[in-house]
Amino acid sequence: MRALIQRVSSASVEIEGVQVSAIGRGLLVFLGVVHADDEQAADWLVDKVCSLRIFPGTGADGITVKPMNRSVLDAQGEALVVSQFTLAADVSRGRRPGFSSAASPEQAEALYDYFCAKVEQHMGSVKTGVFAADMQVQLVNDGPITFMLESPAHPDR
Repeated sequence: MRALIQRVSSASVEIEGVQVSAIGRGLLVFLGVVHADDEQAADWLVDKVCSLRIFPGTGADGITVKPMNRSVLDAQGEALVVSQFTLAADVSRGRRPGFSSAASPEQAEALYDYFCAKVEQHMGSVKTGVFAADMQVQLVNDGPITFMLESPAHPDR
């Protein structure tokens, strides 16, 4: 399971010109599912996304002391999760991406829903895109701070 996460000041998703989700300060998570993924991989990735310390910490005087010292939970940020099957692409050969490692739509949607539900358990709420829809995503990347995360083949190791 792969997640491209971006620390954002704001982010939103539109479908056919209608806004379906929006957040303020927090994380925009693009999520890709490969056929080898399962709930264990999702659990590992949820924990990493929710606990990764990429938000600034402040001292008692309110001045930033460490640019990456708090998690999205510590910063009381929001999360917007958008499915993105192109994260499963293989671009190592030729000029056209291959998607043979991508999960089937049924498996991917089930794990996407599972991932979102687990993020909501951690954070209290989560905003989402619409699975498999043609979406327009707008964001203001804060930093810019962007990380590519990939669950290990065996998350329990």
